[in-house]
Amino acid sequence: MVFTHDELRSLFLFADLSDEQLDWVRAHAARRDAAAGERFFAEGEPATCFFVLLSGTIRVTRRVRGDEVDLTRSSQPGAYCGATQPYVDEEQTYRNSGVADTDVALLELPAREWGAALRSWFPLAMHLLEGMFLGMRTSDAVIGQRERLLALGALSAGLTHELNNPAAAALRATGALRERVAGMRHKLHGIATGKIDPSVVRELVDLQEEAVARVATAPRLTAMQASDAEDEIADWLSDNNVSGGWDLAPVLVSGGIDAEWLEKVARTVPSPSLLEGAVRWLAYAVETETLMNDITDATTRISTLVASARQYSQLDRAPYQESDLHALLDSTLVMLGRKLGSVTVVRRYAAELPLVPAYAAELNQVWTNIIDNALWAMNGTGTLTLTTAVDAPWAVVTITDTGPGIPADLIDRIFEPFFTTKPVGEGTGLGLDISWRIIVNKHRGDLRVTSTPGDTRFDIRLPLTTAPADLNA
Repeated sequence: MVFTHDELRSLFLFADLSDEQLDWVRAHAARRDAAAGERFFAEGEPATCFFVLLSGTIRVTRRVRGDEVDLTRSSQPGAYCGATQPYVDEEQTYRNSGVADTDVALLELPAREWGAALRSWFPLAMHLLEGMFLGMRTSDAVIGQRERLLALGALSAGLTHELNNPAAAALRATGALRERVAGMRHKLHGIATGKIDPSVVRELVDLQEEAVARVATAPRLTAMQASDAEDEIADWLSDNNVSGGWDLAPVLVSGGIDAEWLEKVARTVPSPSLLEGAVRWLAYAVETETLMNDITDATTRISTLVASARQYSQLDRAPYQESDLHALLDSTLVMLGRKLGSVTVVRRYAAELPLVPAYAAELNQVWTNIIDNALWAMNGTGTLTLTTAVDAPWAVVTITDTGPGIPADLIDRIFEPFFTTKPVGEGTGLGLDISWRIIVNKHRGDLRVTSTPGDTRFDIRLPLTTAPADLNA
């Protein structure tokens, strides 16, 4: 097909070319038709053609760790793709892939000849473009590597910090448990060799079981309540000639034991001289149960953290899947736990929110970018509110913070690449741009922000269903 000058000038890319330059394009251009779903150039192959869209809709995609990511989608006549750096005098491969979203018509130019023509027509501009391209490629590689290292470092630091506390607690509890079990065996031996009537021993064993059972239902006391209860037990122990009451009282109070219950022990033991041994034996049993509960709690926290890390990173899971948005939000909060400080987190989750078809790992990146910005804005204090709802055909996630807000003259720019309100060196200005691309371009959703002092809201809308054509590259 031979294009006319008017047809070529209707495309913004060629609008200002001279007649002579348009004649060159007419002589070298060919029409290329592609059916919906067809890949008309593929990432990694030699970059031999420059494509200009005539009609229809195209998508440009790139593979990231086996997952095909949409970079852009356009139906604008004149949009171009393929060998987009033909002015660089080196062998190149396609950096991404072109996919026809609908039936499309394309103008196709051979990349090598097109690059030579551009260098001939615009020599100064081509030198500047080549320098800019090579400089950006170098800086992108350095900055990208640094960003990945920082993200990995932040994730690792947060996770190891959160894991360290329960691991240390479990280690301490295990050591204390070993000592208490040894002490309990010693006291049991003392009671057994004290020639106590077997029926009394059975009663003590029953009391031990009762004391252990009370640990699980022990009330949570304030510091003042606990202090008063410990004083009461310490006085009872002193009145009954049990030494070291200051050491035993906190253990017994934490296990839900009070002075009234200790009276039962005193009535059971046949001799006052055996009371201290019996009380200490029971205290060891209570503390042993408490320590085992501490170990269970600590190891459960570790398991929860590991599960949250797996949920956050989406290890061993398909890139695109039916996803529980609540689980994704919760796992992100766990990963950012070290940054929460004194911020109050409020969850207002919709009870009947269905699973949403999504790229789960990338949604976690969105939550991380927005929540991290909110925490930075609140500077360690305030309220972070996560709200979910169904507004058919959308699932809606709203992230609200009580920070100072975004100035009205800047709010329209926050999704621009490299724009940031953070001080130099604290932000790259890419987080919200990436979030926009993930939500709007990749998920066909919507991302909006409203802000007043004390109330900044990011509203994310994700489609509850996705057309099959959107899933296949």
